[in-house]
Amino acid sequence: MAADTKQRPVYVISIAAELVDMHPQTLRLYERKGLIRPGRSSGKTRLYSERDIEHLREIRRLTQELGVNLAGVEEVMRLQHELDDLQDELEQEIERLKTEIHAQIELAPEEASVPGDPRDRPVYVISIAAELVDMHPQTLRLYERKGLIRPGRSSGKTRLYSERDIEHLREIRRLTQELGVNLAGVEEIMRLRFELDANRGQLEHRIANIQQDITERMTLWRALPAPSADDDEDDPTQGDLGD
Repeated sequence: MAADTKQRPVYVISIAAELVDMHPQTLRLYERKGLIRPGRSSGKTRLYSERDIEHLREIRRLTQELGVNLAGVEEVMRLQHELDDLQDELEQEIERLKTEIHAQIELAPEEASVPGDPRDRPVYVISIAAELVDMHPQTLRLYERKGLIRPGRSSGKTRLYSERDIEHLREIRRLTQELGVNLAGVEEIMRLRFELDANRGQLEHRIANIQQDITERMTLWRALPAPSADDDEDDPTQGDLGD
């Protein structure tokens, strides 16, 4: 699988440092900060994967091009690692479910509608949302223009904020006031948060749909009449079902 190739640790630290135009000591510092997670050989030598190289290039972009401080970079990379882990979990779960299905009956999944997360339901007008997060309403409008939050709209085009929007606003306040992250850094962090929320929802929905499909197919399968002894002799495929 492509994901497995990207995670395979292959580069020693000198080569990894050369690929991203950094000093090896910088890579060691980033590892101590938890920004990257290189593998180890049997002899405990650091080995970096293609994914590590991507992360190092992203760190360089954040620090050198966007001027994000180290606290902001740590937030970005923590979310990026969560996304990586979630993607790995998704791929592993899909493979497991495919194996389970193919072992019992041929799979032909259909997408099913899944109810939305109640945290995404827009309920708060801007004045209430601003009060909940101790911000001025104009600040919320600014953050919306920057793409940091995405409130819904009523039929009359009134902004309505969800519980998830409130969570995001509180996180923005923490990043800016407590960690001193600049707006460029906050934009990167919130972009990753939106991606993480979307991917997590897709993972949950996909797994639920496949598990529902398994249940429905197995229910139908078990409801079929049992074959007679004569049918077993005539049908050459019956011997394969128990494998």
